[in-house]
Amino acid sequence: MTDAPLALTVSDEVRALAPEFTHVAIEARGLVNGPSTDDSSALLDEAARRLAVRLDGRAPHEDPHMAAWRAAYTAFGAKPSRTRNSAEALARRALADGGLPRINVLVDVYNAISVARLIPVGGEDLDQIKGGMRLVRATGAEEFVTASAGERVVEHPDAGEVVWCDDEGVTCRRWNWRQGPRTRLTEESVNAVFLLEGMGPDAGLEAAGAELAELLEKVSPGARVTVYAPR
Repeated sequence: MTDAPLALTVSDEVRALAPEFTHVAIEARGLVNGPSTDDSSALLDEAARRLAVRLDGRAPHEDPHMAAWRAAYTAFGAKPSRTRNSAEALARRALADGGLPRINVLVDVYNAISVARLIPVGGEDLDQIKGGMRLVRATGAEEFVTASAGERVVEHPDAGEVVWCDDEGVTCRRWNWRQGPRTRLTEESVNAVFLLEGMGPDAGLEAAGAELAELLEKVSPGARVTVYAPR
């Protein structure tokens, strides 16, 4: 694990809102992606089993780490029971009858870590990121480009909402609730940055980051994977 900085910044306003927030970034280059496989599907099934053991009959939002995330969402004006953080939303799907979706190998891998360890994890295509990535409180003027019924749709975050953005616009709304299609990992992605986000010192980000890095090297032999220390 290295302390060298990536082009990722967290604004003072977000730090003031959630002083316990921390994140681990993993930069991976030379990845090989493709459709979900039996192996990536098995990772998701195993993650659901690990989650069930961790929760021991509780609902995901009753886990202390998820409760801390709910408090952070409430602090910037979101309703956490309506717009859940990504880890809680995935955990609920993992425990439901339909189970977790299979997207592609890289997304399956990071979703498995998110579910197994109850940590919000996101993956962004580095080749689609414009400039550095910043976690800020939105003014409301920023653009978030998504799609509806196959048509391009431009939304704007609420003023004060916590968003990840780059020089072109918002890449993820409400911290880690909804990622935009522009920077998603597709089957053609070869370079990526993965963000593991936590609240408090007991979130387990370092162990989760090490596990994710190991899986990335396994599914993409020869990839150059760098794990950056929590910040």
